[in-house]
Amino acid sequence: MKQARKIGLLALVTATYSMVAGGPFGLEEIVGNNGYAWAILILCITPVLWAIPTTLMISELASALPVTGGFYVWVNRALGPFWGFQESWLTFMGSIFDMAIYPILFSTYLAHLVPSLGKGFIPFVMGALMIVICVAMNLLGTSFVGQESIIFVLALLAPFGILVWYGFSSSHPGAAQMTITKPDLLGGVLIAMWNYMGWDNASMIAGDVKDARHNYTRAMTISVVVVVLTYIVPIAAVAHAGIPASNWETGSWVTFGGLLGGQKLAFLITAAGVVAALSTFNTLVMSLSRLPYAMARDGFLPKVFARENRRGAPWVAIGVCATFWALATVMGFEATVMLDVLMTGLSILLEFAALIALRIKEPDLARPFRIKGGHAGVILLSIPPAALIAFSCARNHAERIGPINTFTLGLTLVLLGVVFYYFGNRQRAAV
Repeated sequence: MKQARKIGLLALVTATYSMVAGGPFGLEEIVGNNGYAWAILILCITPVLWAIPTTLMISELASALPVTGGFYVWVNRALGPFWGFQESWLTFMGSIFDMAIYPILFSTYLAHLVPSLGKGFIPFVMGALMIVICVAMNLLGTSFVGQESIIFVLALLAPFGILVWYGFSSSHPGAAQMTITKPDLLGGVLIAMWNYMGWDNASMIAGDVKDARHNYTRAMTISVVVVVLTYIVPIAAVAHAGIPASNWETGSWVTFGGLLGGQKLAFLITAAGVVAALSTFNTLVMSLSRLPYAMARDGFLPKVFARENRRGAPWVAIGVCATFWALATVMGFEATVMLDVLMTGLSILLEFAALIALRIKEPDLARPFRIKGGHAGVILLSIPPAALIAFSCARNHAERIGPINTFTLGLTLVLLGVVFYYFGNRQRAAV
């Protein structure tokens, strides 16, 4: 990789925050379907079972192997090329469903700011424009994207800081005790998992991070705290203001901003939605484009994917990935969330397997950060995420895309990864 300016701890934290959260958007259905008390409990328990084990795993592996390609390199080294390829396949499939969401959100919030942009084919054009902007920023290199993430995160969180002030200044407390008669706890956990996913994406740019062996552990710790607080505190503020939980639905943050702080705050929160979609997509382009780059260097993809511009950006990988993500914007929101949780969740389980395998195969590998408890400790750490993935599979039976449910489609995509690996092996052997 060409020499590029490396990003520091603050940029790594804000980039990680953008990859995982991008603000409290996307939590509305958890509150609307479960009430305030259950929603806050879900958002407190899910990181304990999912985010904290994942960030501990990433902290150990990133401190031991701080290289561009992150989790793909870890799995490939620990479990061999077959599983390394499956890790990449699962991640890329998950990214197609995940990345399709942000251009849709971008154009939706933009249409709230300028209603004329919500007519006809204009939302699709606006989403495509956002993708082009993010590609252009990523071509300027990791350092540029990292510094921009600091500005974006501060801009998107500022309106929520104002909303929290208004909410806790309200003279009508008491809504936090309101509950839903039949809460959808499993659905709430599934949405919370989606909102707590993406920690491992930060590992893909380890080669561009200053003092990566130590800064990843620091960044993971800080990011978990910031994500949890920026999810729970705004919800608690709206609850304190006395707004019924039944009023929550997609887009409610804008409505509540208007109720608590007037039209100016509603406008600012809408603008924050635009910035959040842009920031999240932008940092994920930076991360996920390194996956085909690393695979090309190992011979799984044509060498053209490893080409870089003078700023060290893998420009071919960025362009091809962006094209796939743009084409996926035609899918619906519910289906994309379910499939993203399934595919990404399975890839994370492979990363836990790599953590355990490397402990056994390479016990002397330098690990500036090491999870306590020996082999038993890392195995126990992987159990809660595995259980949540099992629950998500059960839930996927209830969601359908055309004639099949999302679990069946997800399983088909997993099996295709096996087929493509062996087909690619035969092709490479014939060369």
